[in-house]
Parts: sequence; structure tokens; C-alpha cells
Amino acid sequence: MKLKSLILSTALAALAGGASAEGIKVGMITTLSGGGAGLGIDVRDGFMLAIAQSGRNDIEVVIEDDQRKPDIAVQLADKLIQSEKVDVMTGIIWSNLAMAVIPSSVAQGKFYLSPNAGPSVLAGKGCHQNYFNVAWQNDNLHEAAGAYAKGAGYTNSFIMAPNYPAGHDALTGYKRMYEGELAGEIFTKLGQTDYASEIAQIRASGADSVFFFLPGGMGISFLKQYADSGIELPVVGPAFSFDQGILQAVGDAALGVVNTSQWNKDIDNPTNAAFVETFQAEYDRLPSLYASQGFDTANLLISALETASPDDADAFRAALEAADFDSTRGDFAFGSNHHPVQDIYAREVIKEGDVYTNKIIGVALEDHSDAYAADCSF
Repeated sequence: MKLKSLILSTALAALAGGASAEGIKVGMITTLSGGGAGLGIDVRDGFMLAIAQSGRNDIEVVIEDDQRKPDIAVQLADKLIQSEKVDVMTGIIWSNLAMAVIPSSVAQGKFYLSPNAGPSVLAGKGCHQNYFNVAWQNDNLHEAAGAYAKGAGYTNSFIMAPNYPAGHDALTGYKRMYEGELAGEIFTKLGQTDYASEIAQIRASGADSVFFFLPGGMGISFLKQYADSGIELPVVGPAFSFDQGILQAVGDAALGVVNTSQWNKDIDNPTNAAFVETFQAEYDRLPSLYASQGFDTANLLISALETASPDDADAFRAALEAADFDSTRGDFAFGSNHHPVQDIYAREVIKEGDVYTNKIIGVALEDHSDAYAADCSF
């Protein structure tokens, strides 16, 4: 069953009296066009695969494209909440959009299950009992990169990220675990594609390593330009710039780079093996980190619906907190602020035949939570 059929069958079930009358309606706002569309497409496809595999006909999913624009995301959230009367919301990729949508959504009594963005504010003082992040808190993968860099003996990193909430969280997370000196620290423009100036600064900095967080097309552009520059400093980063969806575009420039992630296709458990196999069969591509997060988010939702309805907010919240589902990551649990406690791995970019991919080379952080949970009080 291909994606259009998945969405159509879900909608038909609702029209037949399933989702709208007795089940629930989910509003998914994600990025499906423009820069970063691949991330939203992967979250959507992973989520819808899990819905289809569940066999349930009582979940209606209304999917909207935010175009990576906060004002559009806010308009869509108003539509989904006020007109579509959704029970649960999900899907946002970018932290600036999350900050524009999530606080007002949960304030109106909706549950929000994040398959990606995890701004520090929403993990700490701005947390909410109806907000759950199924992926990570923004700092986490960058903290793991910092821990790896420290263990590798790097002592003078040049670090860079885009100037938006997740970019600030990224550099904060890296520095928290790295503990070495900084040869340079810069914020780039979100959506930037020309990195000649930044690469010149790296060349002149005296750095012994480079850490960057540039998700999607930004990472593709930087890595290609960095490789062409002839600079041979080792590069470390989070999975967002080395994930399955973009490695083919980066090519040889990414080979050997160590990056950090809470998921990879070679995590050894039956759920993950089945997910990788069925996703590839359904969509004719290997799943990415984002696809796994969409898949886990849908399965968390499905597990909660087995015991409670969003109409009974307290019972549904308790069912979500229990996280009684089989995750692609293996063991899964929420911390006190509804963010995951999980292992974060070091991965290396390799080539399998003609396909660029990652393999796990070690655990960078074990049973890792986040630095903001103590500031969260529901």
C-alpha cells in the first residue's frame, strides 16, 4: 500500500464513521516543500507506515505543509484546532516553528507529540504536561558529539550552527560535554548555502577539529564545499547532516565522518529490523533518522489509544507516559519532563555497494536524559 493509498484509506475510514465518530483526529503540520522538505516527508512516511501496520481504522490524519515558515505553521495550527477539531498534533521539524505552534496548542488542551524539534525552553521552564517529545531534546545529539570529541582527544574545535533556537541549543550541547578550547564559534543564516567565508575562517583558526550542525540542504552544501577546500581537519557532527536522506547527495565527502544519533538501521532488535525492511519495501529507499522518529511517534500514540482516549486527558497522558510500545531504538522511556532517556551512538559514514550509509561504532552517551528536566514542573 503506497503513501497516497495510506492517506486515502485513513480518510475514508473517518468518513465511514471510524475516526471522527469513535476514534481520534491527528493534525500533522510538517515541512513538505522547499528547503528541508525531505525531513518532513520522512517523518510523514514513517508515521503513516506505523498507522497502516496497526490495522486501525479509527485514526484520521490531516496532513498540512508548513513550508518551513512560522506564520504558515501558526495559521495551519489554528485551522486544525478550531476547524478540524483535532485531538492530537504532531509533525513539526524546525524549532522556530515549534516555538510558534506548540505552546498555544497545548494551552488549548491539545496533546502534542513531537517527532523531531525539541527546544530547550520546552524541556525546562516552558514544559507542559501535554507536550511529549519522542525524538530527543535539541542538545542531546550535540552533547554526544562533544563527548566523542573529548574522548578522541580534540582540544581546539571550531564550531558552527544556524542562528535559530536549535542552532543555539546545538552549540550549547556540544560545549557542555566537550570541555576543550574553541578556535571559533559562529552562527550562520538559516537556509544558507554558500560557506566560503566560514571555511576561510576555519582555515585561519588553528583548529584541530570542526563541529557543525547544518541540517538538510545546508549540510550538503557545507560538506561539499569543505571537501573541495582541501582542509583536512576531522569533522564531527550530529546525525542531521549525515543522515540517510542526504548522504547520497553529499557522496564521498562524508566518508569516514563520525556523527551521533539515537537511531541507526543496524540497531539490533526485531522492531527495528522489521521497520527498516518494511519502510524500504514501501517507499523504495532506506529509512532515515526522521522516518524512525515518525514511526516511533505513531506507535506511541497507538499504544496510548489501546488504554485511553484523549477525551480523558489524565488517563491518556498516563498512557503516553507509560510508553508501552516497541521502539525502533529498543528500550524507550520518558524522563520527568516527557523527553526521552536513551542511548546516543557514535556512527561512521560508510559505503555499502553504491549506497552511502552509517554504521554504529560505539555508544557516546548511555541512558542519557537532558540538562533541563530539573527546571520542568507540571
